[in-house]
Amino acid sequence: MDAMTSIGTMGIWIGVFTALLFAFCLYFSLTYFEYLKDGDQRLIRQSKIFAVLTLLLALLLPAIYQVFLYNQMMNMN
Repeated sequence: MDAMTSIGTMGIWIGVFTALLFAFCLYFSLTYFEYLKDGDQRLIRQSKIFAVLTLLLALLLPAIYQVFLYNQMMNMN
Protein backbone atom coordinates (compact mmCIF):
# COMPACT_ATOMS: atom_id res chain seq x y z
CA MET A 1 0.00 0.00 0.00
CA ASP A 2 3.02 2.26 0.38
CA ALA A 3 3.45 2.44 -3.41
CA MET A 4 -0.13 3.66 -3.83
CA THR A 5 0.42 6.35 -1.20
CA SER A 6 3.46 7.68 -3.04
CA ILE A 7 1.56 7.63 -6.35
CA GLY A 8 -1.25 9.61 -4.71
CA THR A 9 1.20 12.13 -3.29
CA MET A 10 2.74 12.50 -6.72
CA GLY A 11 -0.75 13.23 -8.08
CA ILE A 12 -1.23 16.03 -5.58
CA TRP A 13 2.05 17.65 -6.58
CA ILE A 14 1.20 17.30 -10.26
CA GLY A 15 -2.06 19.13 -9.54
CA VAL A 16 -0.18 21.94 -7.80
CA PHE A 17 2.36 22.15 -10.61
CA THR A 18 -0.44 22.21 -13.20
CA ALA A 19 -2.13 25.11 -11.41
CA LEU A 20 1.16 27.00 -11.43
CA LEU A 21 1.59 26.31 -15.13
CA PHE A 22 -1.91 27.67 -15.84
CA ALA A 23 -1.01 30.81 -13.85
CA PHE A 24 2.18 31.23 -15.89
CA CYS A 25 0.18 30.71 -19.09
CA LEU A 26 -2.17 33.50 -18.06
CA TYR A 27 0.79 35.74 -17.22
CA PHE A 28 2.49 35.14 -20.57
CA SER A 29 -0.81 35.62 -22.41
CA LEU A 30 -1.36 38.97 -20.75
CA THR A 31 2.20 40.08 -21.45
CA TYR A 32 1.69 38.99 -25.06
CA PHE A 33 -1.19 41.43 -25.40
CA GLU A 34 0.82 44.15 -23.67
CA TYR A 35 3.77 43.67 -26.03
CA LEU A 36 1.39 43.47 -28.98
CA LYS A 37 0.18 46.96 -28.10
CA ASP A 38 3.77 48.19 -27.78
CA GLY A 39 4.82 46.58 -31.05
CA ASP A 40 8.02 44.87 -29.84
CA GLN A 41 8.28 41.86 -32.18
CA ARG A 42 10.91 39.94 -30.21
CA LEU A 43 8.97 40.12 -26.95
CA ILE A 44 5.71 39.32 -28.75
CA ARG A 45 7.23 36.12 -30.16
CA GLN A 46 8.83 35.10 -26.85
CA SER A 47 5.71 35.62 -24.77
CA LYS A 48 3.56 33.78 -27.32
CA ILE A 49 5.94 30.81 -27.33
CA PHE A 50 6.06 30.63 -23.53
CA ALA A 51 2.28 30.95 -23.25
CA VAL A 52 1.79 28.04 -25.64
CA LEU A 53 4.48 25.91 -23.96
CA THR A 54 3.08 26.42 -20.46
CA LEU A 55 -0.45 25.67 -21.67
CA LEU A 56 0.79 22.55 -23.43
CA LEU A 57 2.61 21.34 -20.31
CA ALA A 58 -0.37 22.16 -18.10
CA LEU A 59 -2.64 20.03 -20.29
CA LEU A 60 -0.25 17.17 -21.06
CA LEU A 61 1.19 16.58 -17.59
CA PRO A 62 -2.09 15.38 -16.00
CA ALA A 63 -2.86 13.27 -19.08
CA ILE A 64 0.51 11.54 -18.90
CA TYR A 65 0.01 11.00 -15.16
CA GLN A 66 -3.40 9.42 -15.81
CA VAL A 67 -1.88 7.02 -18.34
CA PHE A 68 0.85 6.16 -15.82
CA LEU A 69 -1.73 5.64 -13.05
CA TYR A 70 -3.89 3.46 -15.30
CA ASN A 71 -0.84 1.36 -16.17
CA GLN A 72 0.06 0.98 -12.48
CA MET A 73 -3.49 -0.08 -11.58
CA MET A 74 -3.65 -2.68 -14.34
CA ASN A 75 -0.30 -4.17 -13.26
CA MET A 76 -1.27 -4.48 -9.56
CA ASN A 77 -2.57 -8.03 -10.05
